[in-house]
Amino acid sequence: MTTRRLNHIFHPDGRVFIAAFDHGLFSGPAPGIEQPLAILEQIVAGGADAILTSYGIATHFAAAIAPLGLILRLDGGGTLLNNTGPGAQLYTVEDALRLGADAVAISAFPGATNEEHSLQMLARTIAKAHAWGMPVMGEMVPGGFDSAPEFRTTESIALSARVAAELGADWVKIPYASDFERVTSTCFVPAVILGGTKKGAERAMLEDISQALQAGARGVAIGRNIFQADNPRAMTAAIAALIHGDASVDDALEILNNNA
Repeated sequence: MTTRRLNHIFHPDGRVFIAAFDHGLFSGPAPGIEQPLAILEQIVAGGADAILTSYGIATHFAAAIAPLGLILRLDGGGTLLNNTGPGAQLYTVEDALRLGADAVAISAFPGATNEEHSLQMLARTIAKAHAWGMPVMGEMVPGGFDSAPEFRTTESIALSARVAAELGADWVKIPYASDFERVTSTCFVPAVILGGTKKGAERAMLEDISQALQAGARGVAIGRNIFQADNPRAMTAAIAALIHGDASVDDALEILNNNA
């Protein structure tokens, strides 16, 4: 059953384009997601494979996101999981099963003050999920969501990715860093890069994706750079071309600019 569900997320080429749409949990009606339905329709039309989202989005917009693989966030993301306070699991694997989710996601923060708690929660979730044949994405953020650059070194990211794999995560979502092959070569499960804050420089973001793919990344999990783009559908299509069409950065920019 785990393989069957993973096939609803990962494309036959072994890569995946996950649209991250769980930001409302910790930022409320942030710019770009005030009215979710229109953005969700553009993400689907643009060619994303799966969506990482909240329980509320998954239930209220089930019809709109039905074409996508569904990854349900079980924790509170940046709301309850931070550098100083204890984390909390808000939903259960059983909740995800009732929604028809294809996978669940939990964050962990190696190097942060709540490191032990977040890793224990990830491990417990993996054990429970695998008992039901439910895949787990481990979102590994060294030092926490707002960590300083010294936490985001290639070494710390490689360590975090390997820890998630050792705990049993089916794939990991991690920050991008230079020399990313050092991360992918020592993590024996697929690694996808997270998008982070909106950069305002489309070429730089697309170059990061292209370089990560060349270094062995299996895809992306990107949110703000999509739903805060001038044209979310075009941005989704441009990223999809990089991931599944082996497009160059210039090709992706042409898709973006021609649909602006």
